[in-house]
Amino acid sequence: MYFTDFFKRMTRKGNIPTLVYLALNVFIIALSVYVFIGTAFMLPIWLCVLLGIGLYALSLAIALSPMGEWILRKRAGCKKIERVEQVNLIKPLFREVYGRAKQIDPSIPEDVQLFMNDDKDANALATGRKTICITRGLMDAPPEQIKATLGHEFGHLAHKDTDLMLIVCVGNLIVNAIIICIRVIIEIFHIIGIVMSFGFGGDSLLALFANELRHLLTLVLFVGLTKLWNWIGTVLVMKSSRANEFEADEFAYRLGYGDALCALLDNIGGQKPQGLFATLASSHPDKDARIARLQAMGAAYRNAYDLANAQ
Repeated sequence: MYFTDFFKRMTRKGNIPTLVYLALNVFIIALSVYVFIGTAFMLPIWLCVLLGIGLYALSLAIALSPMGEWILRKRAGCKKIERVEQVNLIKPLFREVYGRAKQIDPSIPEDVQLFMNDDKDANALATGRKTICITRGLMDAPPEQIKATLGHEFGHLAHKDTDLMLIVCVGNLIVNAIIICIRVIIEIFHIIGIVMSFGFGGDSLLALFANELRHLLTLVLFVGLTKLWNWIGTVLVMKSSRANEFEADEFAYRLGYGDALCALLDNIGGQKPQGLFATLASSHPDKDARIARLQAMGAAYRNAYDLANAQ
């Protein structure tokens, strides 16, 4: 049932860029299957395409399973919140926002869990179907801003946006494995070239130089194509993600945290997020655009700029 709902959501207009990215991944896998397996066993192209689709479907199944959620928790450095003072602060706020979110959208799971990582910037992420991870830096924010952040993340869970993150971060296991295998093959041929270059007498130095040059050009081409693939994927998927951020902001506003979310957005800055949180930050729209949208909805927040000193 969950997988059926997932594929229905993926066909929404806002997720078309992500569907293009999935098709691109299937093409890469099918091409690799044809080059490394199809040519060796004389397999027809259509069969290689089917094998590529099957391998990628397996990767997506892992991503959308509890295992995928666990992998993403580990990648984000999410840990259980155990210190007494931290539990006493965050758990009542979490329960309050959780209750309001369930009233608006009963489809939110009953067993969403809260975690924390050591990032010093005020931030949070939702992933899978039942994970919200806040940063240590968010613990220093005012309670209303913490609730606004949690409301935003519950918006992602309510809209099932977190599936996109699982696909991007976990679902590309097959593609990443192919990239690693190709890199290993390149290095094996490089070593073979070095060994063979010393078997040609007086021409060994020239042969060694030619081998190193070939290895360098191959690596440049391979790394360039890999970066191009990652860039295209980021552009396509983050286009969907930016639209989802506005919808999650609206969910937080409906929960009653519009002003607090505006204040939090205005105070974002200072420490630069690391790792997965940095990737997520790059997918977010400009904070002024997000604040403007919340104000258009009815948020009363206005930044009290010091106009006297600005003159």
